[in-house]
Amino acid sequence: MARSPTNLPRMQNQSRARAPLERSLNIVSQVFEKAVKPKKASTPRMMRQYDLIERVKRYNPNTSEAMLNRAYVYAMKAHGEQRRASGDPYFSHPLEVAAILTDLKLDDATIAAALLHDTIEDTTATRAEIDQMFGSDIGALVEGLTKLKKLDLVTKEAKQAENLRKLLLAIADDVRVLLVKLADRLHNMRTIGHMRPEARRRIAEETIDIYAPLAGRIGMYELREELESLAFRELNPEAYKVVGERLEALEKRHLGLIAEIETQLTRKLATRGVASTVKGRRKRPYSIWRKMERKAIGFEQLSDIFGFRVIVKTVPECYQALGVVHTTWPVVPGRFKDYVSTPKQNDYRSIHTTVIGPGNQRVELQIRTEEMHDIAEYGIAAHTVYKDAAGAPAELLSRESNAYAWLRRTIALLAEGSNPEEFLEHTKLELFQDQVFCFTPKGTLIALPRDATPIDFAYAVHTDVGNHTVGCKINGKIAPLASELQNGDEVEILTSKAQVAPPAAWESLVATGKARAAMRRATRQAVRAQYAELGRRIVERMCQRAKRDYSDDNLSGALPRLARHSIEDVFAAVGRGEMKASDVIRAMHPDYKEERATAIAAPTAEPGWFGLAKAKAMKFKVPGGRDKGSAIPIRGINTDLPVRFAPDGGAVPGDRIVGILTPGEGITIYPIQSSALKEFEDTPDRWLDVRWDVDEGVPHRFPARIALQSVNEPGSLAQIAQVIADHDGNIDNIRMSRQSPDFTSVTIDLEVYDLKHLTAIIAQLRAKPVVARAERVSG
Repeated sequence: MARSPTNLPRMQNQSRARAPLERSLNIVSQVFEKAVKPKKASTPRMMRQYDLIERVKRYNPNTSEAMLNRAYVYAMKAHGEQRRASGDPYFSHPLEVAAILTDLKLDDATIAAALLHDTIEDTTATRAEIDQMFGSDIGALVEGLTKLKKLDLVTKEAKQAENLRKLLLAIADDVRVLLVKLADRLHNMRTIGHMRPEARRRIAEETIDIYAPLAGRIGMYELREELESLAFRELNPEAYKVVGERLEALEKRHLGLIAEIETQLTRKLATRGVASTVKGRRKRPYSIWRKMERKAIGFEQLSDIFGFRVIVKTVPECYQALGVVHTTWPVVPGRFKDYVSTPKQNDYRSIHTTVIGPGNQRVELQIRTEEMHDIAEYGIAAHTVYKDAAGAPAELLSRESNAYAWLRRTIALLAEGSNPEEFLEHTKLELFQDQVFCFTPKGTLIALPRDATPIDFAYAVHTDVGNHTVGCKINGKIAPLASELQNGDEVEILTSKAQVAPPAAWESLVATGKARAAMRRATRQAVRAQYAELGRRIVERMCQRAKRDYSDDNLSGALPRLARHSIEDVFAAVGRGEMKASDVIRAMHPDYKEERATAIAAPTAEPGWFGLAKAKAMKFKVPGGRDKGSAIPIRGINTDLPVRFAPDGGAVPGDRIVGILTPGEGITIYPIQSSALKEFEDTPDRWLDVRWDVDEGVPHRFPARIALQSVNEPGSLAQIAQVIADHDGNIDNIRMSRQSPDFTSVTIDLEVYDLKHLTAIIAQLRAKPVVARAERVSG
């Protein structure tokens, strides 16, 4: 598949500005045919004046030879002895830019502007001299190009935005500025190998991020594809080489199949009276690479590497050809698109379909007329504006070309921006199609990949914003955090300091690696902080019982003996159960000896204390006791400590509770009547005294389990669930098993506020005729 050398660079960071478009747009007025010929890898000699004029005269016999000769000589003298990085005369660059534009069959003024485009910026030439020698029309083109400076992709400085604004204003006044700039970037990319590595990378990134998308937005797909290929080869040479080699091998293997499909299509269309030209082509390495990355698939899984263009004479023949194709081969569902009846914004028109062709090979087809093909290849440059038509050429082109009308609307909207940065942000919004550009309430632009959510947006703003996110507003309305963002959305992130780390489930909602990595890091830090806080409380309580003073300074001095780097490391190790609190006290107070009494009686003066036979060094306290200083408070399910409740039955306020320290998991809370506590009687160092610390103003729910035996009749489960709902209980899980034909055993995991709440629910369940038995389960 021959590829046109006329692929011009495109600008992605562009905005819209309002500007009068009355300047003549002869650029597209003389563009009928677009035969862009492939350029040779090297130029043996610099193009001469007569060579350039001959190229123009092939499509414009009435060209002004005198004016082109003057421009050639003026530019050559102005650049003088200047050299490019390759060592070639600098004048060879504007000459090659002009040659690219002759392949597009553009008018004399555009060719002259291409020859002169660097004279004002890089030589002593002035705008006044250009105007005097070539007229204000060409002078305006050259000045418009001169004002565009190199863009820094990562900054949003006013200078960058203003340079872009000047370019777009010049484009709005005369679209030929854009075509010259694209040709300029294309030649720079073709000769980029002579520059320094850092400059090559910067220019390639700028090309693939700005100029290639802009070329696509104005419909110049051939130019866009070459720019993307050149930039891709520079930015990722290994991937470019691998994909290219695979494509070459695949093309050789399917060479006969491609020819067979072309022959079959042409013959079948001819038998139906449709004269057509069928051309097979393979996709470019960059488009293949992007699809592999976007869909996370391997090269072997790609099914549409080769495509065919069916070019017919009229629009009705497009649909006739479509009928022939669909009645000849099976259609792949979901792959049909009609851009003839509904053109793209950049004027692209074509019918797309995919069928299972010969050899069970998927074949992608594009059916279009010759005129549609020209516009698909050359975009704006394919439109013809007749000088004898009514109205200014720019206005005529705007009516004829949706792509150019888009440019004018963009610039008009951008002119409404209050500052240059806003101008730049709105331009990016219009250029990027594979990315989503959203705005903060203050107007800052945030670029995200497709399928991004407000959570990605929050982390793109700042990691702390993402970690504390609790909700969002999209375009002023409350929206789910799982919403998919669209171009132009204004996103406001709602945060709360109460949220220390994002929920783990959010990882499945984000599209960016930055958000995913930040969430994992925040979760690790939050868990570590919880363990460290738990460890601190354990050590401080044990110091109180041992009547030993505790201070961070004492512990800092003991760090070498504990083989830890910081106090946080010590506390986290204690909280995870990896280090005993007694070892920490002994490191701070070497004379400390852990005393093991034979028995400790429960205090009689203070109600609520209890003891266990195998845990004589610890004491436990009933909720409501007076001395709460030595017990670790428990608030509930959402506590900031790593606490979980007994898996078989849970615990609720009103229960007597005890904590068991489990290495790597934190504290497990058991009611003292739980039979599971027998397993821990031989490990008294894992027992903790725990008390409830429920805030009456902020009710918490706690886990409990009940076992029922219900009558096996229709509606019995609904009655049970209704009782629980009427009493503000929350059903977390239900398990049912048939014990006999008449009765069913039901186990329900609930969330209730306290023991009184649970008792009331059980009592109401027992009162129901469908419930034969109801009782609490304490594991």
